[in-house]
Amino acid sequence: MIGLAATVWAFIAVTDEVVEGESHAIDSRVLLALRNADNLADPLGPSWLEEMGRDFTALGGVGVLTLLTFSVAGYLWLARKRRAMLLVLGAIGSGLLMSTLLKRVFDRTRPDLVPHDSLVYTASFPSGHSMMAAITYLTLAALLARVQSDRGTKIYFLVVAVIISIGVGVSRVYLGVHWPSDVLAGWAVGASWALMFWLIARWLQDRGQVEQES
Repeated sequence: MIGLAATVWAFIAVTDEVVEGESHAIDSRVLLALRNADNLADPLGPSWLEEMGRDFTALGGVGVLTLLTFSVAGYLWLARKRRAMLLVLGAIGSGLLMSTLLKRVFDRTRPDLVPHDSLVYTASFPSGHSMMAAITYLTLAALLARVQSDRGTKIYFLVVAVIISIGVGVSRVYLGVHWPSDVLAGWAVGASWALMFWLIARWLQDRGQVEQES
């Protein structure tokens, strides 16, 4: 519950800064710091780093996350863990709807200080890639951790999920398609969404409404 409250508070705090316009200065400084001062179309670092940024950003894309989600759902169906499957689909599907709703409510424009190195077609706040990466990878990591008895293995799954989520968010800023505050908000609401469904799963399992893992 503490983690859920902390992530919700973080989202509210970032949102307040964005709505009041107080995040614009630091957002701009971070974006410009990641670009060649003589050519703002050129992100810092070698060309392979820019390509790696695109690879990481794809891990938070709708296509990749949809494929991953339905692959896991298919496994849970075959393993006769139907309620666990519904929880996974519910967490990720409702998260996508929430991301779309938040973007429409805030309707923040994309960064215009630097050229975009990735195609964008929705509003900027919060970062959908960052939010959905956090929801999907943290939810799946929690699911994998539940079937492990070894504490080190549980931590490993969660650390990998966090690293991927961070990589996706950082890549969005590096490619110039999001303000840093968009990404912070996406991480916060994504983590809170995953935590909320994890708590729901624990509550249902305690009541015998979700299959015990073997």
